[in-house]
Amino acid sequence: MDAQANESLLRFFRGLQDPRAANARHLLSDILAIAIMAVLCGSDSWQMVEAWGWGNLKWLASFLELPHQIPSHDTFDRVFAMLDPLAFEKCFNQWTAALVHNSAGMFIAVDGKTLRRSWKHAWSQTPVHMVSAFASQNQLVLGQVATDIKSNEITAIPQLLAMLNLAGATITIDAMGCQRQIAQQIIDQKAHYVLAVKDNQPTLHQKVKMLLDEALLSNFANMSHDYYEEIDSGHGRIEKRRVWVTDEVKWLGAELLWAWTGLSAVVLVESTRQDLGDLSGKISTERRYFISSHEGTDAKLHAQAIRGHWAVENVLHWRLDVSMNEDQCRLRVKHGAENFSRLRRIALNKLKRWEITKPNGKVLKTSLRIKQQSCGWSHKFLIEALLA
Repeated sequence: MDAQANESLLRFFRGLQDPRAANARHLLSDILAIAIMAVLCGSDSWQMVEAWGWGNLKWLASFLELPHQIPSHDTFDRVFAMLDPLAFEKCFNQWTAALVHNSAGMFIAVDGKTLRRSWKHAWSQTPVHMVSAFASQNQLVLGQVATDIKSNEITAIPQLLAMLNLAGATITIDAMGCQRQIAQQIIDQKAHYVLAVKDNQPTLHQKVKMLLDEALLSNFANMSHDYYEEIDSGHGRIEKRRVWVTDEVKWLGAELLWAWTGLSAVVLVESTRQDLGDLSGKISTERRYFISSHEGTDAKLHAQAIRGHWAVENVLHWRLDVSMNEDQCRLRVKHGAENFSRLRRIALNKLKRWEITKPNGKVLKTSLRIKQQSCGWSHKFLIEALLA
């Protein structure tokens, strides 16, 4: 069973080319297996990965070859620094594709995150910036690509999208990714888009804002539209989100419709928030604007897509920073930070799918951090997580 659990994941990474010389002392498959399992158990540095390996040497030797026992932390550091990140990413994509099976109907949020302590040169302090694709409904990381500076998200996003099967999915991207070429690529990959519109596209933003603001003044009189509202309360505040969608995009003008492939609807989201601890009763209001390739005026669908995009910050990035300590990682050599980040996302996907079941059959509701610690305490739990 231990070997089966290991093989169920590693078979997707068999095609990775070993970047070392042919006379390497440790097998790449052993290094990958130990690293993945150690990160599943909460390791967040190569020193911790090595220590976890020595602590579990007898068990690991029952299903790994380990010709020279456990690699040193320097060996882990050197191998993952040299490992081709794009090749590693392709293997990661193959694995996630096997988990997801079908992208139709999914909401996939694309957003970036900086690994704050991973700058490649101490004097320049330019940290690695990762762009991730996150399936918000089942909370799986589908893929990621690194870029050195945030302005390069525009070039990284198309590269990431090209690696994924997007057919039938809805892709949500913030204003930086609101680019005509990206919209075209999403349509070419037989998917839909919902893109935030801001001042980085001044003409588009001005016309969308004017159309929706004027329509709202007349309550969308004589316009094809749909409306959806949801209210959230908790953490000392009440927030109401109202969503209007219209497919009467002809008012944007033929030039814009020609430039933005697939543009079929525009969306207005108005959020009002009241802090219950504020005795003045002040209510803050914010409006945001989106373009969509979905035909028709399904306001609830657009509300779900936009709400799901926030899960990147509130779920994915929060878990990586708080539970997996990603922002404190100091790996700075070559591809080390990027590839360790991939290990975290492998662990995150597995831990999210795995549930701790008590002897009475009930599921133990617990945090990601406790799941990691449970894998470290019990080989049985670790195998269950690997097979999840």
